[in-house]
Amino acid sequence: MQEAFQNRERLYFLPVGGTAMATLAGLLAASGHAVSGVDSALYPPMSTLLDELAIPVRLGFDPAAVPRNIDRVIIGNAVGRDNPEVQEILRRGVPYLAQAEAVAHYLLAEGREAMVVAGTHGKTTTASLLAWIMETCGTDPTALVGGLLSWSRRSFRLGRGRWMIIEGDEYNTAFFDRGPKFLHYRPRIFLLGPVEYDHADIFPSEHAVLTAFRAGTAQVPRQGRIVVNGWSGRALAAVRDATAPTLVVGPDSAHDLSVRGIAGGPGGMSATLRWEGREHHLQLPLWGTHNVGNGAMALAAALASGVAMEPALQALSTFPGVRRRLEIVGQNRGITIVDDFAHHPTALAATVDASRHRWPGRRLVLAYEPRSLTAGRALFQEAYARALAGADVVLVAPVYHRERLGDDVLDRAALARDLERQGALVLLPDPGDDPAQMLTTALRDGDVVVVCSSGDFGGLPRRLLAALG
Repeated sequence: MQEAFQNRERLYFLPVGGTAMATLAGLLAASGHAVSGVDSALYPPMSTLLDELAIPVRLGFDPAAVPRNIDRVIIGNAVGRDNPEVQEILRRGVPYLAQAEAVAHYLLAEGREAMVVAGTHGKTTTASLLAWIMETCGTDPTALVGGLLSWSRRSFRLGRGRWMIIEGDEYNTAFFDRGPKFLHYRPRIFLLGPVEYDHADIFPSEHAVLTAFRAGTAQVPRQGRIVVNGWSGRALAAVRDATAPTLVVGPDSAHDLSVRGIAGGPGGMSATLRWEGREHHLQLPLWGTHNVGNGAMALAAALASGVAMEPALQALSTFPGVRRRLEIVGQNRGITIVDDFAHHPTALAATVDASRHRWPGRRLVLAYEPRSLTAGRALFQEAYARALAGADVVLVAPVYHRERLGDDVLDRAALARDLERQGALVLLPDPGDDPAQMLTTALRDGDVVVVCSSGDFGGLPRRLLAALG
């Protein structure tokens, strides 16, 4: 591919430590640009990634320390207009772009075509599955995903092929652009996974969420393709008025890629697929019914791009996985410690389902931190009771943003009563309590402990493993 940006630019990331920003920083550094950044604090795995890539990072926002010799600032959605360095950038008149704008400006402008993976659940896994298929099948893609790829320990891939796989976040772009990030990506192929009401801090209603996804599908040209999750009624509703051809993946025999006979066990999941009148066997080294849907969505997108069926299926059968998706941290005393990113009732239910497939017959202990501005809301009170009831022992940490939610906050005591009525043992640490110590006293040999959070939960998986030792 001919590179449009031959000139090496000096780029300053404000802030640099989030998943999307650190990933783009790494990708642009690999493209030859001089990248540096700032943040208030750094945490693994992105702190480790930035260190390995030798990207200079300064801690602490200081307008006097903003470099003078920068060509452009990349601004993330974690800072507001009142950030002191943002104010300094605006005062100086330094050119700037939002993170999503920078993806289009520096990467899509080089002639790549975008395969955008959107939806409220499963984006990272589906994007990673698609990247693995496209890489294994020789298309040499570029990829930007929201998790570390197990085969490279990177959250990005710089290729010279036609396609760029982008995890399309529906969250707002920046303080100066409140629309979803994926509206900047000009998709040729748009994958729309399950759609639910999420991000209550920016979407006032389910209708607002559907409107955002409808805007995304409206960008796909008639020569492109929309791949939609047929298990999700809201996803189907979001593509109803799209003008691009739609490829439905789902359980119905009338769906374009029909998925039947789903089964699972300790070795992974399997299913029978029907595509263009022929049956095929899907074998996937992941667990949970939802991951069959993720794999089938990635497969459909690869087929739409021109990849052949059998090589794509072979690639799926060897998928190495994604970090923090049922990732085993370690084992001690016969107890398995697992790290997972689930932070929404639907995702937690999927994690419980996947854990039961992967570790049948073992006692399941689930520790959950309601960390995001959506996760801690009373909105999901009943949904959490349904999702977490599948575990034998449940620890629910204090709501992370309790002071910002006012009266609209999850009632942990009521949730505990609901779960106990359904037979679960419930642990409710108070602020200041150590959940690792509380869990250690409740564990038995042979337990599987799944720690779920959209953040680092105070390093709980590794601290718990150390406590067991």
